[in-house]
Amino acid sequence: MENKTARLTVLIDPEKKKAFETLCAAQDLTPSQVVRQMIRDYLEKHGVGYASKSAIGSTKR
Repeated sequence: MENKTARLTVLIDPEKKKAFETLCAAQDLTPSQVVRQMIRDYLEKHGVGYASKSAIGSTKR
């Protein structure tokens, strides 16, 4: 988990939100967990590094 948290507000239509929440629940994940993973994947895909609590003392990023 990251060291500190910040809020990100995203506007989406209600139907997509409900479908997303339903899928997350079916996978026993919270929407926040899925969004954080998508952001990590997007950053990695584009070669953008960042510091996180879990990266401290680790050679893997």
